[in-house]
Amino acid sequence: MVLITQICRHHSPVLIVASVPVAIETDRTAKNGRMIIIWKKKKKLGAQLKIILKALSCILILSYCLFSLSQGLYKQALKRFEKVKDTDFQAMYQLGVMYYDGLGTKKDPEKGVEYMNKILSSDSPEASHLKFAAAYNLGRAYYEGCGVKDSVEEAERLWLIAADNGNPKASVKAQSTLGMLYSMPILKDMKKAFFWHSKACQNGNLESKAALGIMYLYGQGTRRNSQAALECLRKATELGNIYAQGHLVEYYYTGKFYSKAAELAKRATADDDINMLAKLNDCHPTYLAKGAAMAAFYLARCLQLGRGTEKNKQAAEEYYSKACHLDPVVASHLELAANLGRI
Repeated sequence: MVLITQICRHHSPVLIVASVPVAIETDRTAKNGRMIIIWKKKKKLGAQLKIILKALSCILILSYCLFSLSQGLYKQALKRFEKVKDTDFQAMYQLGVMYYDGLGTKKDPEKGVEYMNKILSSDSPEASHLKFAAAYNLGRAYYEGCGVKDSVEEAERLWLIAADNGNPKASVKAQSTLGMLYSMPILKDMKKAFFWHSKACQNGNLESKAALGIMYLYGQGTRRNSQAALECLRKATELGNIYAQGHLVEYYYTGKFYSKAAELAKRATADDDINMLAKLNDCHPTYLAKGAAMAAFYLARCLQLGRGTEKNKQAAEEYYSKACHLDPVVASHLELAANLGRI
């Protein structure tokens, strides 16, 4: 699930303090009357100050919690969030994520789902800014069957809520996820996949930019457009997306730009920690592994045949092995193409 590590707009102390009423003295001449009025106003102001001080206390606790999260101090953050969860929806949201993923506590996905449902079903204006994220997380829970019975249909419904027809203020992650969902056999609809990847890409999602490049390249869900494909793949490659890098390596190799293919393939295969790269780029590790496997195989081919680089049989064997380790299916597919003389 997705953690939020910044205080949102409704927590601003300026907004809270601005709600304090100013005590204006009356010009009544009756001494007793005037004293009564001032006493009432002071009493009202005192009650308001208590509310404000309590709110400020919650903000300070939440600020400390978010700082603890950013430093990886999950147990400390968990304790603090528990203290304010009944008065702060953001604290409730963070707790939901932490229980679902087991951050600072034992995994309890059912409890995580419960908190997300509370946010999604709440009528409070203070929960509105968290609803898209909560819907995305609930969709993930249903898709994975974690904390609830698995249901692709319910996951799709929740992700559509979270995506909000491409609204840039909604969950861009849900928009990209829908693009992937509609590319899969179970709900395959490449036009829908293209629509959602386009929306996510417009809203800054790197993974969808790479996916769009591939869809343009092969005419999936849209007409083939080599120029648009290269534009998307190159941009995603520059931003560090290994899935895009793998496909761009293939494009260069099949176009006989061997030096470019070998150079880019070396960069794409430089780091073996796919899970770390997935977290850094907010991309699915499966797709990154596929891209890295493609790059490794084509680099092995360049090294074996001396295309774009010096021949090196030993290094070629190492990269062939690396491709098999990263994604055996991709490596097997490319090996067959090589044996048939296609690459």
